[in-house]
Amino acid sequence: MTAIPYVGQELDLFAHARNWKSYWSFHICAYLTGDILEVGAGIGANTEILWNDRVSSWTCLEPDPALAERLRSRLKTRADLAACKVVVGTIETIGSNQQFDGVLYIDVLEHIADDRAELARASQILRPGGRIVVLAPAHQWLYTPFDRAIGHVRRYAKPALAACTPSDCKLERLNYLDSVGMLASLGNRLLLHQADPSIKQILFWDRFLVPLSRFADPISFHAIGKSILGIWKKG
Repeated sequence: MTAIPYVGQELDLFAHARNWKSYWSFHICAYLTGDILEVGAGIGANTEILWNDRVSSWTCLEPDPALAERLRSRLKTRADLAACKVVVGTIETIGSNQQFDGVLYIDVLEHIADDRAELARASQILRPGGRIVVLAPAHQWLYTPFDRAIGHVRRYAKPALAACTPSDCKLERLNYLDSVGMLASLGNRLLLHQADPSIKQILFWDRFLVPLSRFADPISFHAIGKSILGIWKKG
Protein backbone atom coordinates (compact mmCIF):
# COMPACT_ATOMS: atom_id res chain seq x y z
CA MET A 1 0.00 0.00 0.00
CA THR A 2 1.29 3.45 -0.94
CA ALA A 3 0.19 6.09 1.60
CA ILE A 4 0.85 9.74 0.71
CA PRO A 5 -0.37 12.48 3.07
CA TYR A 6 -2.03 15.31 1.16
CA VAL A 7 -0.40 18.72 1.70
CA GLY A 8 -3.38 20.85 0.63
CA GLN A 9 -6.12 22.24 2.86
CA GLU A 10 -8.53 23.36 0.15
CA LEU A 11 -10.80 20.34 -0.30
CA ASP A 12 -13.43 21.47 2.21
CA LEU A 13 -13.29 24.99 0.82
CA PHE A 14 -13.90 23.96 -2.78
CA ALA A 15 -16.66 21.58 -1.73
CA HIS A 16 -18.78 24.76 -1.60
CA ALA A 17 -18.25 25.38 -5.35
CA ARG A 18 -21.48 23.68 -6.36
CA ASN A 19 -22.02 25.61 -9.61
CA TRP A 20 -18.50 24.76 -10.76
CA LYS A 21 -18.92 21.08 -9.96
CA SER A 22 -22.26 21.05 -11.76
CA TYR A 23 -20.66 22.71 -14.79
CA TRP A 24 -17.67 20.45 -15.34
CA SER A 25 -19.59 17.30 -14.37
CA PHE A 26 -22.11 18.10 -17.11
CA HIS A 27 -19.28 17.73 -19.63
CA ILE A 28 -18.12 14.30 -18.46
CA CYS A 29 -21.16 12.46 -17.10
CA ALA A 30 -22.03 11.02 -20.51
CA TYR A 31 -18.67 9.18 -20.48
CA LEU A 32 -19.22 7.56 -17.06
CA THR A 33 -20.58 4.06 -17.48
CA GLY A 34 -19.67 0.61 -16.21
CA ASP A 35 -16.83 0.20 -13.73
CA ILE A 36 -15.21 3.49 -12.68
CA LEU A 37 -11.92 4.20 -10.89
CA GLU A 38 -11.63 7.68 -9.37
CA VAL A 39 -7.97 8.47 -8.67
CA GLY A 40 -7.36 10.88 -5.81
CA ALA A 41 -10.96 10.85 -4.64
CA GLY A 42 -10.20 13.07 -1.64
CA ILE A 43 -13.20 13.54 0.65
CA GLY A 44 -15.73 12.34 -1.94
CA ALA A 45 -17.17 15.72 -2.96
CA ASN A 46 -16.88 14.77 -6.63
CA THR A 47 -17.99 11.16 -6.19
CA GLU A 48 -21.37 12.35 -4.96
CA ILE A 49 -22.13 14.36 -8.08
CA LEU A 50 -20.66 11.95 -10.65
CA TRP A 51 -22.45 8.75 -9.61
CA ASN A 52 -25.23 7.86 -12.06
CA ASP A 53 -27.47 4.94 -12.95
CA ARG A 54 -25.15 3.79 -15.76
CA VAL A 55 -22.35 3.04 -13.28
CA SER A 56 -21.91 -0.62 -12.30
CA SER A 57 -19.20 -0.11 -9.67
CA TRP A 58 -17.18 2.80 -8.31
CA THR A 59 -13.73 2.53 -6.75
CA CYS A 60 -12.32 5.56 -4.92
CA LEU A 61 -8.51 5.53 -4.86
CA GLU A 62 -7.00 7.90 -2.28
CA PRO A 63 -3.34 7.90 -1.16
CA ASP A 64 -3.93 9.85 2.08
CA PRO A 65 -5.24 7.48 4.81
CA ALA A 66 -6.86 10.31 6.77
CA LEU A 67 -8.77 11.54 3.73
CA ALA A 68 -9.71 7.97 2.84
CA GLU A 69 -11.26 7.52 6.28
CA ARG A 70 -13.26 10.73 5.88
CA LEU A 71 -14.30 9.47 2.46
CA ARG A 72 -15.56 6.17 3.86
CA SER A 73 -17.59 7.98 6.51
CA ARG A 74 -19.08 10.33 3.94
CA LEU A 75 -20.09 7.56 1.56
CA LYS A 76 -21.84 5.64 4.34
CA THR A 77 -24.27 8.54 4.79
CA ARG A 78 -25.55 8.07 1.23
CA ALA A 79 -27.49 4.86 0.57
CA ASP A 80 -26.78 5.10 -3.17
CA LEU A 81 -23.03 5.39 -2.56
CA ALA A 82 -22.59 2.97 0.32
CA ALA A 83 -21.36 0.25 -2.06
CA CYS A 84 -18.49 2.40 -3.36
CA LYS A 85 -15.13 0.80 -2.63
CA VAL A 86 -12.37 2.89 -1.01
CA VAL A 87 -8.75 1.87 -1.62
CA VAL A 88 -5.80 3.60 0.05
CA GLY A 89 -2.95 3.97 -2.41
CA THR A 90 -1.99 5.11 -5.88
CA ILE A 91 -2.68 3.63 -9.33
CA GLU A 92 0.22 1.26 -8.74
CA THR A 93 -1.85 -0.24 -5.90
CA ILE A 94 -4.47 -1.45 -8.39
CA GLY A 95 -3.65 -4.92 -9.66
CA SER A 96 -3.29 -5.45 -13.39
CA ASN A 97 -6.06 -8.05 -13.24
CA GLN A 98 -8.57 -5.31 -12.37
CA GLN A 99 -10.12 -3.60 -15.38
CA PHE A 100 -12.25 -0.46 -15.59
CA ASP A 101 -14.42 1.34 -18.13
CA GLY A 102 -13.38 4.75 -16.87
CA VAL A 103 -10.43 6.21 -14.95
CA LEU A 104 -10.91 9.73 -13.57
CA TYR A 105 -8.39 12.37 -12.53
CA ILE A 106 -10.38 15.34 -11.23
CA ASP A 107 -7.87 18.00 -10.16
CA VAL A 108 -5.31 15.26 -9.51
CA LEU A 109 -2.91 14.84 -12.45
CA GLU A 110 -1.26 18.21 -11.76
CA HIS A 111 -0.03 16.79 -8.42
CA ILE A 112 1.79 13.86 -10.05
CA ALA A 113 5.41 14.38 -11.09
CA ASP A 114 5.48 11.83 -13.94
CA ASP A 115 2.09 12.50 -15.50
CA ARG A 116 2.80 10.63 -18.73
CA ALA A 117 3.74 7.43 -16.89
CA GLU A 118 0.64 7.84 -14.72
CA LEU A 119 -1.74 7.90 -17.69
CA ALA A 120 0.16 5.03 -19.31
CA ARG A 121 -0.51 2.95 -16.18
CA ALA A 122 -4.15 4.05 -16.25
CA SER A 123 -4.52 2.81 -19.82
CA GLN A 124 -3.21 -0.62 -18.79
CA ILE A 125 -6.20 -1.15 -16.48
CA LEU A 126 -8.68 0.33 -18.95
CA ARG A 127 -10.89 -1.93 -21.03
CA PRO A 128 -11.03 -1.41 -24.82
CA GLY A 129 -13.43 1.43 -25.49
CA GLY A 130 -12.94 2.77 -21.96
CA ARG A 131 -12.00 6.36 -21.22
CA ILE A 132 -9.53 8.35 -19.19
CA VAL A 133 -10.93 11.70 -18.02
CA VAL A 134 -8.68 14.49 -16.75
CA LEU A 135 -9.76 17.85 -15.34
CA ALA A 136 -6.81 20.04 -14.37
CA PRO A 137 -5.85 23.69 -13.84
CA ALA A 138 -4.83 25.44 -17.05
CA HIS A 139 -1.92 27.68 -18.07
CA GLN A 140 1.43 27.66 -16.34
CA TRP A 141 1.50 31.46 -16.46
CA LEU A 142 -1.39 31.38 -13.97
CA TYR A 143 0.70 29.39 -11.47
CA THR A 144 0.40 31.10 -8.07
CA PRO A 145 1.51 30.57 -4.46
CA PHE A 146 -1.85 28.80 -4.02
CA ASP A 147 -0.81 26.18 -6.60
CA ARG A 148 2.47 25.69 -4.78
CA ALA A 149 0.80 25.48 -1.37
CA ILE A 150 -1.48 22.62 -2.41
CA GLY A 151 1.20 20.63 -4.19
CA HIS A 152 0.61 21.42 -7.85
CA VAL A 153 3.62 20.40 -9.93
CA ARG A 154 2.27 22.25 -12.96
CA ARG A 155 -0.70 23.72 -14.78
CA TYR A 156 -1.54 22.58 -18.33
CA ALA A 157 -1.86 24.13 -21.74
CA LYS A 158 -3.35 22.01 -24.50
CA PRO A 159 -0.02 20.81 -25.97
CA ALA A 160 1.25 19.70 -22.54
CA LEU A 161 -1.85 17.68 -21.75
CA ALA A 162 -2.04 16.22 -25.25
CA ALA A 163 1.56 15.05 -24.84
CA CYS A 164 0.39 12.77 -22.01
CA THR A 165 -1.69 10.66 -24.41
CA PRO A 166 -1.03 6.93 -23.81
CA SER A 167 0.16 5.03 -26.88
CA ASP A 168 -2.96 2.85 -26.99
CA CYS A 169 -5.43 5.69 -26.56
CA LYS A 170 -6.88 8.38 -28.78
CA LEU A 171 -7.50 11.91 -27.56
CA GLU A 172 -11.21 12.53 -28.05
CA ARG A 173 -11.65 15.90 -26.42
CA LEU A 174 -9.40 18.74 -25.26
CA ASN A 175 -11.16 21.93 -24.12
CA TYR A 176 -10.71 24.82 -21.75
CA LEU A 177 -13.43 25.61 -19.20
CA ASP A 178 -14.25 28.71 -17.13
CA SER A 179 -13.14 31.57 -19.34
CA VAL A 180 -14.55 34.23 -16.98
CA GLY A 181 -13.01 32.57 -13.92
CA MET A 182 -9.64 32.84 -15.63
CA LEU A 183 -9.83 36.60 -14.98
CA ALA A 184 -10.09 35.94 -11.25
CA SER A 185 -7.09 33.63 -11.40
CA LEU A 186 -5.16 36.26 -13.35
CA GLY A 187 -6.02 38.85 -10.70
CA ASN A 188 -4.64 36.59 -8.00
CA ARG A 189 -1.54 35.92 -10.06
CA LEU A 190 -0.79 39.61 -10.71
CA LEU A 191 -2.17 41.39 -7.67
CA LEU A 192 -3.10 39.28 -4.65
CA HIS A 193 -0.46 36.51 -4.64
CA GLN A 194 -2.58 34.55 -2.16
CA ALA A 195 -1.59 31.08 -0.99
CA ASP A 196 -5.16 30.56 0.25
CA PRO A 197 -8.42 31.92 -1.22
CA SER A 198 -11.12 32.95 1.23
CA ILE A 199 -14.57 31.41 1.38
CA LYS A 200 -15.97 34.74 0.17
CA GLN A 201 -13.75 34.61 -2.92
CA ILE A 202 -14.74 31.01 -3.65
CA LEU A 203 -18.45 31.79 -3.34
CA PHE A 204 -18.16 34.93 -5.50
CA TRP A 205 -16.40 32.97 -8.22
CA ASP A 206 -18.83 30.06 -7.98
CA ARG A 207 -22.05 32.09 -7.79
CA PHE A 208 -21.26 34.87 -10.25
CA LEU A 209 -18.31 33.99 -12.52
CA VAL A 210 -19.02 30.31 -13.21
CA PRO A 211 -22.57 31.00 -14.51
CA LEU A 212 -21.08 33.61 -16.84
CA SER A 213 -18.52 31.07 -18.04
CA ARG A 214 -21.28 28.57 -18.84
CA PHE A 215 -22.61 31.18 -21.24
CA ALA A 216 -19.28 32.49 -22.55
CA ASP A 217 -17.33 29.24 -23.01
CA PRO A 218 -19.41 27.91 -25.94
CA ILE A 219 -19.26 31.32 -27.61
CA SER A 220 -15.46 31.22 -27.43
CA PHE A 221 -15.49 27.57 -28.58
CA HIS A 222 -13.79 26.68 -25.27
CA ALA A 223 -10.61 28.35 -26.52
CA ILE A 224 -9.74 29.92 -23.14
CA GLY A 225 -10.30 29.05 -19.50
CA LYS A 226 -8.66 28.49 -16.14
CA SER A 227 -9.27 24.71 -16.27
CA ILE A 228 -8.67 22.15 -18.99
CA LEU A 229 -10.60 18.97 -19.76
CA GLY A 230 -9.03 16.03 -21.59
CA ILE A 231 -10.80 12.79 -22.53
CA TRP A 232 -9.07 9.77 -24.11
CA LYS A 233 -10.60 6.58 -25.50
CA LYS A 234 -8.71 3.29 -25.53
CA GLY A 235 -8.51 1.38 -28.76
